[in-house]
Amino acid sequence: MVFQRFNHFPHMTILKNIALAPMKVRGLSEKEAYDRAYNLLKKVGLEDKANVYPCSLSGGQHQKVSIARAFVMRQKVCSLTPTSALDPEMPGGVLNVMKDLAKEGMTMILVTHEMGFAREVGDRVLFMDDGVIVEKGTPQDIFFNAQNERTKSFLSKIL
Repeated sequence: MVFQRFNHFPHMTILKNIALAPMKVRGLSEKEAYDRAYNLLKKVGLEDKANVYPCSLSGGQHQKVSIARAFVMRQKVCSLTPTSALDPEMPGGVLNVMKDLAKEGMTMILVTHEMGFAREVGDRVLFMDDGVIVEKGTPQDIFFNAQNERTKSFLSKIL
């Protein structure tokens, strides 16, 4: 899971924050864990931040590091809120990383207000109102043929 609060270890570099779990939980060698972590940092566009500490990152950079930290474990499913703390100038970067990972076969459960992203990348979309699922279906169903009035109202205001 990628949480809205990033919980990066402040006394560790970004690279070590990402490499720690595969070493401790999966038993990877230090070299393999660091190689995997660095490759993910490259994938999210932050290889230049490998040796800095979390306090020097922006919100969007923290989000990217959290995505790399989750994906370094090579789980089958990841749950995340990808747009919770993005830099206004960087949201596309995080979303592009998630698109690439989805194309590689990562199953993601996303909570997002980025409707264009949900429409483009999602296989299934659930629209919730006041904590209740009011409509679900394919992106085509939801965005172009919504049945629920609340869904229609919401989409008419943002699309």
